Amino acid sequence: QKREISNFDYLMYLNTLAGRSYNDYMQYPVFPWILADYHSETLNLTNPHTFRDLSKPMGAQTVERKRKFIQRYNEVEKNLSAQCHYCTHYSSAIIVASYLVRMEPFTQTFCSLQGGSFDVADRMFHSVKSTWESASRDNMSDVRELIPEFFYLPEFLTNVNHFELGCMQDGTVLGDVQLPPWADGDPHKFILLHRQALESDYVSAHLHRWIDLIFGHKQHGPAAVEAVNTYHPYFYGDKMDLNNIKDPLIKSTILGFISNFGQIPKQV
Repeated sequence: QKREISNFDYLMYLNTLAGRSYNDYMQYPVFPWILADYHSETLNLTNPHTFRDLSKPMGAQTVERKRKFIQRYNEVEKNLSAQCHYCTHYSSAIIVASYLVRMEPFTQTFCSLQGGSFDVADRMFHSVKSTWESASRDNMSDVRELIPEFFYLPEFLTNVNHFELGCMQDGTVLGDVQLPPWADGDPHKFILLHRQALESDYVSAHLHRWIDLIFGHKQHGPAAVEAVNTYHPYFYGDKMDLNNIKDPLIKSTILGFISNFGQIPKQV
């Protein structure tokens, strides 16, 4: 409110309070998608339509998508073991490693999580625009948010190590990450403008709504249900007392689930 610290610093502080750390891929710092405009030639930070709706989780960014997740919650599909909106998570080890796959040691981490090799090229992180469209609109199993590097580290967007990441079905060879037109193909410009967007007046005025979803009172319980923001119970690690689970198979299943699919931050 007083502009005495940046939005970036504030988010890092909250992540640390909530137990998130660069030292743990499973509880890596989580940052929000800020923008919804990845097609314009220039970025207008005075237009509210340039920005993502920070009051809604990624699963509710469009009316149709929100309706489908509410329907899932109400129906409790047969293959689900618990009532929830999302069976995937907005931050996990594989999401972090996939974003940073062009940089070591994340390249090796990604490959080890994938069973020793890169993923199918079409599923690799190759375009900011297509990743946004997948997470906000197109893919019902993708509700990922961002990581801090999107706001300060241009190097992760370039394939400086010349890894052979494969070829997509349309013939595109994967190399550097495809950037929005307003970045002019320059990773440094992308980071600069993206950071300016994070620190913009619009985001400063609305960021608390996203914080409510991730770290605050809309994280779980009735407020989360109303906000279309509930995840599989296994994701809420601090709400589960693993010491009371006697069956070793169930216990290992839960731990495996958490390590593979992510963990909700501690409520601040």
